[in-house]
Amino acid sequence: MTSRSFLRLALAGAVASGAVALATLPANASKAPRTVPVRLLALNDFHGNLEPPSGSSGRMVDEHGHTVEAGGAVYIATHMKALADQNTIAVAQGDLIGATPLISAAYHDEPSVEFMGKLGLKVAAVGNHEFDEGYDELQRIMKGGCHPVDGCSPAGEWKGAQFDYVGANVLFKNPNEKTDALAAFGAQQPQVKQLLSDWGVPALPPVSVKWMNGVPIGFIGLVTQTTPSIVTSEGIKDLKFVDEVKAANVASKILKLVGVKAQVVLVHEGDQVTAGQSPDACSAVPGAGNRIATQVDPEIDVVLSGHSHQAYLCKVKDPAGNDRLYSQGGSFGRVITQVDLNVNTRTLDIDRASVVADNHVVTRTVDPDPDIDDFVDVWKDRVASVANKTVGTITAEITNTAVPSGESPLGNLIADAQLAATKTGGNAQIALMNPGGVRAPLTYPNSPANEGDGVVTYGEAFTVQPFNNLMQVVTLTGAQLKTLLEQQFTGGPNNQAFTKILQPSANFTYTYSKSAPWGSKVSDMKIDGVPVTDTQAVRIAANNFLVGGGDAFLAFRDGTDLWSGPLDIDAFVDHLGKNNPVAPPATGRITVVD
Repeated sequence: MTSRSFLRLALAGAVASGAVALATLPANASKAPRTVPVRLLALNDFHGNLEPPSGSSGRMVDEHGHTVEAGGAVYIATHMKALADQNTIAVAQGDLIGATPLISAAYHDEPSVEFMGKLGLKVAAVGNHEFDEGYDELQRIMKGGCHPVDGCSPAGEWKGAQFDYVGANVLFKNPNEKTDALAAFGAQQPQVKQLLSDWGVPALPPVSVKWMNGVPIGFIGLVTQTTPSIVTSEGIKDLKFVDEVKAANVASKILKLVGVKAQVVLVHEGDQVTAGQSPDACSAVPGAGNRIATQVDPEIDVVLSGHSHQAYLCKVKDPAGNDRLYSQGGSFGRVITQVDLNVNTRTLDIDRASVVADNHVVTRTVDPDPDIDDFVDVWKDRVASVANKTVGTITAEITNTAVPSGESPLGNLIADAQLAATKTGGNAQIALMNPGGVRAPLTYPNSPANEGDGVVTYGEAFTVQPFNNLMQVVTLTGAQLKTLLEQQFTGGPNNQAFTKILQPSANFTYTYSKSAPWGSKVSDMKIDGVPVTDTQAVRIAANNFLVGGGDAFLAFRDGTDLWSGPLDIDAFVDHLGKNNPVAPPATGRITVVD
């Protein structure tokens, strides 16, 4: 039997788009093999990286401890074809779109969703970034149609995703307005109808069932319940994001009611790891993802996770004390998770002892897939006009060359932009930018032919900040902030290889001593001219690379109340446009003494 959808719950007010039928043993079950194989190939947090991601976002530690270049659609396709067999179902754990590079973002991520269809993806959980442009836009991505403001892309009318998006813990806030949503179930499955009626009205299909080798596999989609705090509220004002474990258990009961016992959770929530570990190691530090993986119903056999952009393979105990796979495959298309398992043809359940998993790094040493290479080139050509769009002007060259304090005019400008972008929503008080993320200056032609030409294009701005990092805000105490700033210098426990001065927003000043020992270098920290005390809480904006402890700034990992906002490039472009024309900002935010 070919792979097919088994249960679909509707969008925008209709819960069922097809009949709900019971999964039953085939008439010739006695002649069937006792078990049949199924292979899952999973991606998570692709974030539209059709082109190979650059910088740290394009590197991965492999199984041998080597850091290698990884990711890129042409290489993902090659690896997927090599790993797939006749038993394969391709799945994903959310954030396939949103926070994406220009090649995808310029066309509301239609290119990335089309690419996933070309890969043969069958089911994906929604991630928080699937809601970046709101629920209505997510429906358009799922079902098709041209963008209501920007119209059709150069490819023509969007046909919709070729895979199922699922999200069991995304409900309508006011089910009374959606009373027709459950009617499609009719009397055929009254138990399912009653279960959902008691639970709430799903805004997305909670489950999708795919058949493989004559057995049904049920996939339950979940997204982090923190989604309302990390996406724009207006776009999800009619939705609520409920506890992942409770939603998974309801979805599991739905599947069980219709006879589907082989159950896999695709959850866009995960854990952090001990850095530098093999992608096949169980390096996850138990957190939000582990809570879900250990607490969801024992009927659920496998938990594939996302959101934290880490790679790990773990066995955890379910509530009945049985082993259950809990894994994640990094981010940006750098890792494909392969899960091989056997399903008992008599019980229709997964044999847990048969489950074997492997995280494959998507190396760039293989031949690029020629069809996907052509596909990506088409979109690169199409986006050229966006790259040439004017986003602002400057009055003079703004350089990324550091002055003696370690600041650069462009680094300071970016920090100012990041603070402006994170005050609303993230409640940021200061911003700090890593100097290594400022990749090029904003040049100002001074030849007679170009005299006065201070135009900055989107492509030029993107060259300055090409990594598509997320802006995030965390809370540190004043004492923790001082420790963070001490970590700029060599001599500390983090083995900082060389001094790296974080670029501060204009309202944050401090002094450092070149001769003082490590731990006593930083003094006189002020925000808006007011001294910072050790005990006060400070909301600090930075990109997700820094917040994750990048560049040996491990104090960021002590931050609490994490908030995620726009891409750093979007913050930069918005600031250029709102402050047009922009003059090179002064340095001197940091005072240096001997």
